[in-house]
Amino acid sequence: MPVESVPFRGHAGVHSRLLQQYLILLKKYPILTKSLSSGLLSALGNLLSQILEARKKAKIGTPANEINVAGAARYAVFGILITGPVSHFVYQLMELWMPTTDPFCIVKRLLLDRFIFAPGFLLLFYFVMNILEAKGWEDFEKKMRSSYWTALKMNWKVWTPFQFININFVPVQFRVLFANFIALFWYAYLASIRK
Repeated sequence: MPVESVPFRGHAGVHSRLLQQYLILLKKYPILTKSLSSGLLSALGNLLSQILEARKKAKIGTPANEINVAGAARYAVFGILITGPVSHFVYQLMELWMPTTDPFCIVKRLLLDRFIFAPGFLLLFYFVMNILEAKGWEDFEKKMRSSYWTALKMNWKVWTPFQFININFVPVQFRVLFANFIALFWYAYLASIRK
């Protein structure tokens, strides 16, 4: 006897309400909302990195470290204080400086993002993380020499197609959120190479 299939709607209402609440907060408190979502997703990216590293160690029989909550907290702080507000203003300024009426805006936006914003933001990431880790100038220089260029080249490879879409086709109010979802995996990568 065939059984009739009924679509599951248990969580659709929750997702819809969460999205609606996010949109209300985004309209009412744009910078705060973007900052908090940046902090949350940055921390999750760091935790993802730690989990993947623990799994890799478990596969080869090496004891895994416990989850470093302080590391995830540093990424949350960076997301809240730096990523959210800085990205908000960069995307807003990009709209003013390179409006869609400019026939070359697509190329100009991408070049600005990839060759000015990306290197500067990555440098800022290294610098702020060094401060949050309470490390000295020598540690900062060492990490810059050992992994900055590698991270920047990987940034250009990974982020360029996503940023092309983000800065040219995603509505400005959602660009930080779009970038944060990509950054979830990017921060997992950065956490692994900065060690």
